Amino acid sequence: MKRFLLTLAALCALSLSAKEKPNLVLIFIDDMGYGDIGPYGSKLNRTPHLDRMAKEGRKLTSFYAAPVCSASRAQLLTGCYAPRVSVPGVFFPAGRNGLNTKEHTIANYLKEL
Repeated sequence: MKRFLLTLAALCALSLSAKEKPNLVLIFIDDMGYGDIGPYGSKLNRTPHLDRMAKEGRKLTSFYAAPVCSASRAQLLTGCYAPRVSVPGVFFPAGRNGLNTKEHTIANYLKEL
């Protein structure tokens, strides 16, 4: 969580020096291996647009994933490990479970920019 907040603070500091607010693009892909796209070393899959985006922007290289999509998404949204925010498994459309509304998400922090 501390690393997430420090990274977010650094991005905020960069945006203060810019005249316009920065564009933020997060790409989240289920069932992808670390080296499956060009920016992370793939020679098999051609991803020229992603390669260019990574070259011109920021490329995250230290992250954690969970074996199920809901937990990984909760980690991305909150910057916390999935068990910390009580997301141990998959949320289903008809289910009654979800991310606790009291959790701060990246959207909350970006609103402050």
